[in-house]
Amino acid sequence: MTIPLTAPELAAHPAFRHLEWKLPANKEGLARVGHGRRGGPFNIWYELHGTGPTRMVFIMGLGAYRTAWKRQTRYFGHQRADDYSVLIFDNRGVGKSDKPTTRYSTSEMAQDIVDLLQQIGWLDSEKQVTQAQKLNIIGVSMGGMIAQELALLLPKGTVNTLVLQSTAARLVRTAPLITHLTQRINMFLPRHLDVQLEDTARRIFSARFLEAPDTEADEPYSGGPEGGNYPTNLDRYAAGELAKRMDTAGFTPKGFTLQAWAAAWHSKSPEQIAELGYQVGRTRIAVCHGTEDQMISIQHAQMLKAELGVGIEYKIWEGAGHVLMWEEKEFDPWLEEFIHRQR
Repeated sequence: MTIPLTAPELAAHPAFRHLEWKLPANKEGLARVGHGRRGGPFNIWYELHGTGPTRMVFIMGLGAYRTAWKRQTRYFGHQRADDYSVLIFDNRGVGKSDKPTTRYSTSEMAQDIVDLLQQIGWLDSEKQVTQAQKLNIIGVSMGGMIAQELALLLPKGTVNTLVLQSTAARLVRTAPLITHLTQRINMFLPRHLDVQLEDTARRIFSARFLEAPDTEADEPYSGGPEGGNYPTNLDRYAAGELAKRMDTAGFTPKGFTLQAWAAAWHSKSPEQIAELGYQVGRTRIAVCHGTEDQMISIQHAQMLKAELGVGIEYKIWEGAGHVLMWEEKEFDPWLEEFIHRQR
């Protein structure tokens, strides 16, 4: 096993200056949301990529920036920009969005998205889609929890597809109690930075992905070949995580903790999940998960499948971890094909 680079080595590597991908937005800015709601109003930073008729809403997970959707932004919003319009944004509590000091919940964060969609003109004041263009909603991890709430908030017939990736209707204990508690508490314990970076990587990616050579600098729209590649994918991810932690305005203990509480308290009953299947239409819903997910176990995907009912798309990636949209090169073509089937 290759020894990971230390934090100083990651920062000193030429690639550290070229981590950001070259994906200029067609439109970007701050949207004022939360009027009349707890902690509001406040600003959400968003970006629109592409000008096509198929509208895609990508919802990110706990503590992650909108740019974690970079592969999907490239695939749909740049390489297929005439076919798709891609919305990415920073959830409240992270990145360029505000970090209001109030209790966060996945339902409130879903309402943030409704407000945002109305601001950019994708929904009207009655929460109906504009220009007869239904929404394709993709959420990962906590973002998948928010996506559930969003789909239940929107009128029937508004959602074209709902993709729930590496997520849960509610978190259940699927490991021995001590292991379960350790997984939760470790997020907040002060530890050596190198240990934190490696531990985070190993909880959300499979070992096979982390130990593979980094090739990101060679990819189109990436930061470019100038800085070269890191030795491994683990080093590439750790460098990005280090850069995020150095952004003390965008990534804060307060914002992370408030988001973590929202994810921890998310809970949809079997009856509510069944209603979600009816509201959206089961054939329009996909549940996807990796068998090696150490953050949210595959049992949660099995629960979603059972409670949503017959007819959903159930896609399992053998050997994959939590972040399917990074690990699996087939993810984007699979997502595109699923959306096309529902047109």
